[in-house]
Amino acid sequence: MARAPSAARFEALYRSCYQDLLGYALRRVDRPESAADVVADTFLTAWRRIDEIPDEQARPWLFGVARNVMANHQRADRRRADLGARLRQELAGATTIEPSVPPEIAHAFRALPEGDREVLRLVAWEGLSADEIAVAFGCTVNAARIRLHRARRRFAEALRTPTFTSRERSHRD
Repeated sequence: MARAPSAARFEALYRSCYQDLLGYALRRVDRPESAADVVADTFLTAWRRIDEIPDEQARPWLFGVARNVMANHQRADRRRADLGARLRQELAGATTIEPSVPPEIAHAFRALPEGDREVLRLVAWEGLSADEIAVAFGCTVNAARIRLHRARRRFAEALRTPTFTSRERSHRD
């Protein structure tokens, strides 16, 4: 079965230029995975524009694409770093306030599986309804109601289970 000329040309370019492009990128970026991304994006562009690649200048054309890809990656990295710095500065003064609860309640809550704690937090701390929890969890409303019901039931059972603190108090009385 004969291959399409474009696929055969791309494969030949890939085989002949991959190592050179990888070396080029490795010498110019900080992390090997970034170099791999540059080479992958370069060959993606080559695949999309295979008919535009000059026959006698394919290798330098690929280096030009790799250079542009690297510049795009560097701009994106700078934008991410700038955004991260702004967010860190903005959030530096943010504080979280968790509700103050008696130790027995806190102990019972910590004894629950994380999934139960999360559904209960969404209801109690964030004020979400079962319909809204379904959206947050990506499940049906019925499934969210069942999860909430089960979490409430397990929390009630955990509250009925005596803790060291409550037993200690009952022995003192």
